[in-house]
Amino acid sequence: MAANNNVVLGIDLGGTQTKMGFVKKDGTVLGWDVFPSLADKDFIHFINQLSNKFQALKESIKEDFTLVGIGLGAPNANFYTGNMEKAVNFQWGEIVPLVNAIEKALLTKVVITNDANLVAIGEQEYGVGKGMKNFIVLTLGTGVGSGFIVNGELLLGHEGMAGEMGHVNVNPDGRLCNCGSTGCLETYASVNGIKRTVFKLMADMKTPSVLRDYSYNELTGKMIAEAALEGDPIAMRAFEYTGEILGTKLADAGAYFNPEAIILAGGLTKAGDLLLIPTRNSMEKRIFQAFRGKIKLMISDMGQKYDGVLGAAALAWRHFG
Repeated sequence: MAANNNVVLGIDLGGTQTKMGFVKKDGTVLGWDVFPSLADKDFIHFINQLSNKFQALKESIKEDFTLVGIGLGAPNANFYTGNMEKAVNFQWGEIVPLVNAIEKALLTKVVITNDANLVAIGEQEYGVGKGMKNFIVLTLGTGVGSGFIVNGELLLGHEGMAGEMGHVNVNPDGRLCNCGSTGCLETYASVNGIKRTVFKLMADMKTPSVLRDYSYNELTGKMIAEAALEGDPIAMRAFEYTGEILGTKLADAGAYFNPEAIILAGGLTKAGDLLLIPTRNSMEKRIFQAFRGKIKLMISDMGQKYDGVLGAAALAWRHFG
């Protein structure tokens, strides 16, 4: 049991923004901040900014505490090497020594994992996955991230980057993905994926829709979810189509891993049953018969504000607590 004044720092490095927070063992967030990741700048700019934000956040907390370690999640992070490797949305180079650089800058030991794994660890420690030993988490955000808890442990794989469900193939001749492949799940079941679906539907259908008033860059996942909840036919059909595709891949994952539950997180889950029902129906239709009706499909209750930070904190507590 950690002393009452012990905390860890959780850092969730995303392609657009970075979240970080000081977190107690019980999940209490003492203070947090969010700032641009500067993915299009030189890596040193990010490290300098992180150092400044860390110091300011530390000084803003009014109670005394002892920092025992840092948990870090990043795209394509290798748990074993401490590097971020070939992250397509970053211009920092192919191999980025994140752990080494942050340990030197913040003078604290750091443990890293793939950013999508953070949400799985957070769910196991603080969310709806608490008490479960076998479950999968998919984060439906800008892309599709996933993490697998198997027999109570995070599945890491040989390179420390296991669980890339966003890049399983839906259609070999399908949409072009940022990873360079075509037809990845991410190109259909992410925020960017459903935006592409909406614009395809608007091109193919004459149906009126409030979404026609927005350009591609203006449209957000939240707008699509809100429109669907208000009965917009294009938005509703977009969620149906997304759920149909997502469910087929969840059926595959169910056959591979026999999980107790599959937990969905991220911005698209704000649509609730409009996403959940077609996804569940598609999954149950295609899943191996022995598993039919036995895998719970759930929506995360951690909330997007802290989910990556809490996951990074849980990772740090496991290694340094």
